[in-house]
Amino acid sequence: MMAAAQVDVAIVGGGPVGVALANLLGRRGVSVAVFERDAAIYPLPRAIHFDGEVMRVFETMGLRAEVEAISRPGLQGMHFVNAEGRTLLIRGGTAAQGPHGCASNHYFHQPELEAVLRAGLARCPSVDLRLRHEVVAVDESGDGGAALQVRDLDRGDARRWRARWVVGCDGARSLLRKRIGTAVDDLGLHQPWLVFDVLLHADVPGLPDHTVQHCDPARPMTYCHVTGQRRRWEIMLMPGDDPAELVQPDRIWPLVARWLQPGQATIERAVIYTFHSVIAQRWRDGPLLLAGDAAHQTPPFLGQGLCAGIRDAANLAWKLDAVRRGRADASLLDTYGSERAPHVRAFIDLAVQLGAVIQATDAEAARARDARFLSDGEPETFSFPAPMLGAGVWHGEGAPVAQVFPQPRLDDGRLLDAVVGDGWALIARPALLAALPAAVQAWCAWQGVVPVPAGDAALQAWLETHRTAAVLVRPDRYVAGLAADAAGLAQLVQSLAGLTTPMP
Repeated sequence: MMAAAQVDVAIVGGGPVGVALANLLGRRGVSVAVFERDAAIYPLPRAIHFDGEVMRVFETMGLRAEVEAISRPGLQGMHFVNAEGRTLLIRGGTAAQGPHGCASNHYFHQPELEAVLRAGLARCPSVDLRLRHEVVAVDESGDGGAALQVRDLDRGDARRWRARWVVGCDGARSLLRKRIGTAVDDLGLHQPWLVFDVLLHADVPGLPDHTVQHCDPARPMTYCHVTGQRRRWEIMLMPGDDPAELVQPDRIWPLVARWLQPGQATIERAVIYTFHSVIAQRWRDGPLLLAGDAAHQTPPFLGQGLCAGIRDAANLAWKLDAVRRGRADASLLDTYGSERAPHVRAFIDLAVQLGAVIQATDAEAARARDARFLSDGEPETFSFPAPMLGAGVWHGEGAPVAQVFPQPRLDDGRLLDAVVGDGWALIARPALLAALPAAVQAWCAWQGVVPVPAGDAALQAWLETHRTAAVLVRPDRYVAGLAADAAGLAQLVQSLAGLTTPMP
């Protein structure tokens, strides 16, 4: 009998979240096997938006230039427009250089993004991407890891694999979630929408570059300019709609006739989706973990579905690597779900609130909504603060702790992450770095912390704004804590040391 193949991490599902995680782990030298049932990337549009934090994760993978080449920055925001065409609300746009060192919103065609991510794996000799391979069973092994039964769909045979950890990036019908046996928290939104994508034959006058939420109680809709000549409409199903009929071209074109005629574009895809809002109650069971849609499903009204999955990958990658290297106890992996679940929930809650604005179908309720937003005659402009992580690897009270540290351009022209790399960073006033307590120096050396003197104007300004002398930044760019002096820094390190192992 053939011996079981062995890797550090087995990833079930070769979509964007699974392959992003494989890139992040592969750059760290972690041995990874990715199992994907399909032979090729799904060729039709699906996700279309990610934010600046996610571009920064792609930058950490070394793929920023490649991703920028297949995406476009969304600089004009999202406009909520009522049935009379009046703008009620604007989610503000962004400058080309936002807090993450890039635009804050980007639009893309998912097959192109997936191709970039898969090509990135070619730089990672420790990653094995197995297409046409289906994981049919997963069991915990006696050594604390897991055993997988994997079927080669071309050859028809099966092979056993062993892994220290298995991550289910296998979507809303996740085998891993069923294996873990976790229930999900239902946050209340289950609404079917028609999603259809078109390729314009040429520019169409009147189609805006920004996203429009048409808050029309007779038929709520969303319009998006994706990339190039790609456009998307999302149209809410109404009582009496026949889903099978609604996806037919002769029903679709009349719905968008005020903007587009059949001769001006080709329909690429038309499908009915039910927008859900759910979060798994448990993200880990021993060596088994969940990420992406296997762990949560987010309504699309903020464009945060893919973003949440990529954040999962960024959070989990450095923690798996730290445990693998012996720099942290296995209990560190419990902080993955405890940090990510409240963060995801905050975005879902906001998406559900915006969904209520868009999906109001009662005429009286819609008039009251319009009056509320137009009470002073002008539309509101809103942005939302980045949510904090849940309990985990951080210490302190309130923001900016447990939020993402910005990526300024430094005085020498480089972006911060080019200096920091993909590990921890201690950004501190030079005098404090020069006089680090011995215990802090030892911990930083063991964890591979990069010391960054805050001599650059942008870093000095950040420290001054937050009235601190030092900030400890995690590998996923989240703030682990602040310190006003050497004693505070020692206290910060001591508070985190419980999740790490002593130096050998």
